[in-house]
Amino acid sequence: MITKRIIPCLDVKNGRVVKGTKFKDIRDVEDPVKLAKYYNDAGADELVFYDITASYEERDIFLDVVKRTADEIFIPFTVGGGVKTLEDFTEILRSGADKISINSSAVKTPTLITEGALKFGSQCVVVSIDAKRDNLAPSGWTVYINGGRINTGLDVLKWAKKAVQLGAGELVINSIDTDGVKDGYDIELMKLISNETNVPIVASGGAGEYRDFYEVFNGGFSDAALAASVFHFNKISIPKLKNYLAKNGVNVRKD
Repeated sequence: MITKRIIPCLDVKNGRVVKGTKFKDIRDVEDPVKLAKYYNDAGADELVFYDITASYEERDIFLDVVKRTADEIFIPFTVGGGVKTLEDFTEILRSGADKISINSSAVKTPTLITEGALKFGSQCVVVSIDAKRDNLAPSGWTVYINGGRINTGLDVLKWAKKAVQLGAGELVINSIDTDGVKDGYDIELMKLISNETNVPIVASGGAGEYRDFYEVFNGGFSDAALAASVFHFNKISIPKLKNYLAKNGVNVRKD
């Protein structure tokens, strides 16, 4: 049985971890390296770092934070935000990251997915997709980029399938509609993508209670669950979450 992964997400802006709701109302949380070390020790399976304004501000990613984090943690971590070239892949991986997440740049330059997969392996290339409900889209969701600021007009299912065909080894599916709302993951969206692709799916956006994690895992709709505010603000404890999931038949790693 495949072990389900719990992944705290650290959105970083100006060197600090922040969190908002539906990509708005951003508030300060903590120093990223300190928080990463905390989650490493608490039993998180992986971490994800997003430089949330790098693409919008058209600047390079925060390599100093990546390096300092790599010195403090022992679990895999993914870094994204502002990754535009294979050279960016190389620099971030050399700084200590295990996987690279691309979102806006993947949409703008799809060949970057293939180039990254060929040079570093598909397991290293994560395509993150920010989706928002759209009744005019064939699947019911449209893809957004630049931190949720730009509607690409791309249908989410069509883009997810293309990303996998191009070489993505994992997809992070983030629902803008449920992001930070804490009413649960968008199960319908996760089910849609997981049924039509053959790579690991990371559910993102909406975790508010222990049961939300169980529901997205129990249906087989995701291989991992990513969350931020419920962990950052101590609403959910990772050790208690794993105990809860294990008692309810979900296979998780427990130290």
